[in-house]
Amino acid sequence: MYLAAVIDWHSKAILAYKISNSMDATLATDVLKETLTKYPKPKIFNSDQGSQYASYAHTQVLKQHNIQILMNGGGRSINYMVIERFFKTLKHGNIHISDYQSIKELKEGIKAYIHTISKYFIQQSVIKNL
Repeated sequence: MYLAAVIDWHSKAILAYKISNSMDATLATDVLKETLTKYPKPKIFNSDQGSQYASYAHTQVLKQHNIQILMNGGGRSINYMVIERFFKTLKHGNIHISDYQSIKELKEGIKAYIHTISKYFIQQSVIKNL
């Protein structure tokens, strides 16, 4: 199973995510479209150069919304530290310690986990801005 997510760099909240049995342009593009229906468009969309993010479908959505596309080359993992940290925390704090028996259980468990941590990061962001 694959997880694609869009994260807000400021609050560290997961804005949208989707789980699929294939990592392709449709997965990444669906998450992007969902994010754009829920939140104001960002000035910049940062991703790696994976084929799903460099695909015509994905880049067209960004261009249609006048969002600057930033794709860094390999070896620049610091540019993705926020999302990489989320994935690591998800794996070690949820997936590895849970005994999911089905895809449905996996999706429900990840949904609950993301809801909990997103709420936490939004609260922390609000506290910092007081």
